[in-house]
This record gives sequence, C-alpha cells and structure tokens, in this order.
Amino acid sequence: MTGEAWNREYPLQVTEEQPTQQDGEASQPDEVAGVGATYYIGRWVIAPLARMIYRPRIEGRNNMPRRGAVILASNHLSFIDSFVIPMFAPRPVYFLAKSSYFEGKGFVGWVSRNFFTAIGATPVRRGAGQAALDALDQQRRILQSGRAVALYPEGTRSLDGRLYKGRTGVAFLALETGAKVVPVGLIGTNEAMPVSAKWPRFSPRVTIRYGEPIDLSHHGPASSGRARRQATDEIMAAIHALSGQELANAYNESPAQNPVERIKQVLPHERR
Repeated sequence: MTGEAWNREYPLQVTEEQPTQQDGEASQPDEVAGVGATYYIGRWVIAPLARMIYRPRIEGRNNMPRRGAVILASNHLSFIDSFVIPMFAPRPVYFLAKSSYFEGKGFVGWVSRNFFTAIGATPVRRGAGQAALDALDQQRRILQSGRAVALYPEGTRSLDGRLYKGRTGVAFLALETGAKVVPVGLIGTNEAMPVSAKWPRFSPRVTIRYGEPIDLSHHGPASSGRARRQATDEIMAAIHALSGQELANAYNESPAQNPVERIKQVLPHERR
C-alpha cells in the first residue's frame, strides 16, 4: 500500500467522532476501508511462512462462511492469537489493534504499520468510556460492510489456561447486526508464546478448530440484557466444546487499582 493510499484510508479506519448530520442532509452509509494490497502480500508471504514453521492443525475450516458478516469468537491464550486467526483463516479477517501501532515514525513505524496491516489489523483508539464505545462502533461498521471480525468474549488473555466467562459485547454485536458467530478453539498458542516470552517458539504445533456457525437471533433483540447473556453463554459453551479448557466460572478481571474499582467488580453488573 502506498503512502498516499494509506493517508486516504487511515482516517476511515480509526474510530473518531463522526460529524453530526445536518437537517435535510441525506444519510451516508458508514465506510470501512478495505484490507488493501499489503494484506494480500501478508497472506501470500507471512501466512505460508508461518504454516511452514508451525504446521498448524486446522479443523472445521469449511464451517467458516466465505461471504457475509461473521464474528469469529475465540478463546484467548496468547499474544499471538491475533496473528494466528487472521493468517490461517480462509477469508480476510479484521481485528482491532491499538492505533499507536500505525502511527510510529521512521523505519520502525513503517515496519509496524505495514506488518499490522498485512495481518488484517485495523487501528482503533482503545480505552474506557467513549473510547470503548467507539471501538464497539468500529466493529459494528466492519460487520455491516459484510466482513469478518475476530473477537475474544473473555475480554483479555487467560493467564492460567482456563476458559473464563464471556462478556456480552460479542453477543450484542451479533444480535444488533445479524452476523453469525463462528466459535473458534485455539490450542497450543500459550505454549508457542507464553505470557512472559518476548518471541514465539518454533517447536509446538498450534491447533485451530472452527465450530459450526451460530445464529443467535432466537435469543431476542440486542436491547435485552437477558438475550445478550443467554447468547453469550451459548457462544462460550461452543468455544469450550472446541478448546476443552477447564472452566474458570468467573470473569477474567484485571486487578482493581483502587477501592472504587474493587467495589464495582463485586457489585452485580453486565460485563460488556
């Protein structure tokens, strides 16, 4: 992708405040930039190299719809999960990455920008509050454009290898957009790159299992908390059947930084 093309596409990919529609103005559909040439170079170069090194076992590949909006809902064991899923998926898959990976200067910034573009990342300004809502909106726009996204219902990596309870954001997106959910079970990525490792190992083989697509619409509308919870539980049950992990029966919460956060974690609330 040329620098000029990147400058055109980047503002469309990063979540930002959208201008307010004026009276009498025709509404325009949200735009989502395509993966571009750099992504396909990654598919032809990086992915074959990774297959040769890791010899991944891929099961249920035909369960992945080749067209239309799809959410790949996966367990999350390692930093490299976000590389494994898009590199070995049978169709282009987006995942959100910190916008800082795309904004570096000089040669290192160029390498980072092109690498993350090559593996299907789209930049987003991450964080709490409005930033979290912007990220959710970015995912919605990608799905409404008929593309595939990869998400982790657990919210963050499992440090002990267990499967934690799912948060309802994935179910919300599926119910709101009508996208089908393909559960994914990753096995061995935590051995290929443990939490403390700086670089991935070459010896262990990674297994990727795709489950059958799930239509969650029977649970009800996205506005229903009960529908979101039931849909999330169905997704997590499917992931568990694929990964075979021990169930944690708890949310994978980050350590509370202050008394207010500890109280929030104890009080009943929906984990989105």
